[in-house]
Amino acid sequence: MPKFKSKKLKQEVVLRDPVHGYIHIEDKVILDILKSKEFQRMRRIKQLGPISYVFPGATHTRFEHNLGVYELTRRICNIFSKNYPTQTPGDGLWDDNNRLLVECAAILHDIGHGPYSHTFEHLFGTNHEKIGQKIITDPNTEINKALKQVTPNFPELVASVIDKTYPNAQVVKMISSQADADRMDYLQRDAYYTGANYGQFDISRVLRVIRPYKDGICFNNNGMHAVEDYIVSRYQMYQQVYFHRVGRSMEVILHHLLERAKVVYQSGHLNVTPSLAKFLDGDWTLDDYLKLNDGVMETNFSMWMDSSDPILADLSKRYLFRKPLASVKIDEETKNLLPKLKNLIKEAGFDPTYYTDTNSAFDEPYDAYKPTGKNANSQIEIMQMDGSLIELSQLSPLVRALNGTFQGDERFFFPKIMLSKSEEPQIFDPLYEQFQKYINNGALHYIRKPHKNNKD
Repeated sequence: MPKFKSKKLKQEVVLRDPVHGYIHIEDKVILDILKSKEFQRMRRIKQLGPISYVFPGATHTRFEHNLGVYELTRRICNIFSKNYPTQTPGDGLWDDNNRLLVECAAILHDIGHGPYSHTFEHLFGTNHEKIGQKIITDPNTEINKALKQVTPNFPELVASVIDKTYPNAQVVKMISSQADADRMDYLQRDAYYTGANYGQFDISRVLRVIRPYKDGICFNNNGMHAVEDYIVSRYQMYQQVYFHRVGRSMEVILHHLLERAKVVYQSGHLNVTPSLAKFLDGDWTLDDYLKLNDGVMETNFSMWMDSSDPILADLSKRYLFRKPLASVKIDEETKNLLPKLKNLIKEAGFDPTYYTDTNSAFDEPYDAYKPTGKNANSQIEIMQMDGSLIELSQLSPLVRALNGTFQGDERFFFPKIMLSKSEEPQIFDPLYEQFQKYINNGALHYIRKPHKNNKD
C-alpha cells in the first residue's frame, strides 16, 4: 500500500460549523482544494435547490456539505486508526495510509454538481459524477494541480474512489454506502437548516460504533439502536422534506421552464447568458460548466420574465415568485383520468405540456433504505460478538417494518386556478367545477353515478 502524504500546515485551520461544531484542516492539500476556484463555486449552488421555497432556512450550499462530509470522514479515520489499526496485511482492519486519499475524496465527492443538478442533468444530458471526476483529473483545474502535489497519479486515485472502482472497499464505502459520511452529513445538515427536528439522530453514538471489516464498513452490535435511529430519521426526512409536494411542484415548474427555454432558444428569440447558451446549443466544455451556478440561472430566469413568449415569461415568474402548481395523489387506476383532466385544463387556457405533469416520489434523487427486493441497495450490517455479520432489518423489527411500507406517492400537478371557487360567475367556472368533481380528499377518484331508485 503506497503512503499518501501531504505537507502539514504550520498551524491547523479550524472552521466553525453549525452542525459539527468545528471542521479541522491539517493538510496543505485539503486547504488548497478548499481555496480552489472550482471548490469555491460550490458556495453558489444550494444543497436542496427548490426546497428552500418550502423551508425558508434551507439555503445552505454544497460548499458546507462537502466540508461536513470531509470532517465526518476525518473523524471516522481517527476512530479507525485508534481502535482498529491494521496489524498484518489482509486482516480487515484499517490502514491509515488511506486517510489522505479518502479525505480528499470526501471533500470532492460532490464537486461535479451544477445548479438544480438533477433537473439540469435530465434536460442537458450531464452527469455530475462523471463531471466531478473530470474536474479532478483535468490538468487545467486548480484542484488537479493541488492533488498532484501528493503524487502525479493522485487525482486519478481520488476519482476512482468517487467512481467506486478503487479496490479498497473500506475507502469507497466510507463516502458511498447506506450509512456513509455523505448521508450522515446531509441528513443532519438538512434537518438543521429546514428546522425539521425529526431528521436529527445521535451521530456521536453512530460514530462510536462504526468499524471496518475486510469487505467494507459495519457497526458493532451494541450500537444497533443508534443505527436504527439513523434509519428512522432518514425515513422521516424523505417523507416530510425531500418528498414535500410543494418542493416537487417547484421542481416541475423548473423542469418545464428550462424545457420551454430550449424551444424558444431554437426559434432564435431568447435572451440568454453566454454560459447557458452553450448548453442550449449542445456544445459546451468543462469551463462552460464551471461558470454555471444558481445565480447565473436566476439571472436568465429574470430576463425571461420579459420574454415575448407568454409561456416562458409566465413559468419564469411562477418559479422566481413561488407560484407552485397544485397537485393530487394518483394511482394506477386513476391515471386513466389524466387525459380527460388535461383536456379540461387545455380548455381553460393552459398548455398541458407545460402546466401539467406527473411526479413520483420514488423518482426523486433521494432513496430510502431497502435491503431486500429487486431494487435493494447495499446493506447495513451489524457485527456480532463472534465476528459474524447480520443485516440490520433482520435484527430490528422497526427497520423491517419500514422496509415493507409504501414510502412515497405519485402526484398529478396542474394550475391551482383549476381548484378555484369564485363568488361571482366566471367564464371558466363550469370547467373548474367539472374538474373538481374528480378530486376527493387530495386524490383523484372516479365520479360515481347515482343509483336509480327502483320505487320511482
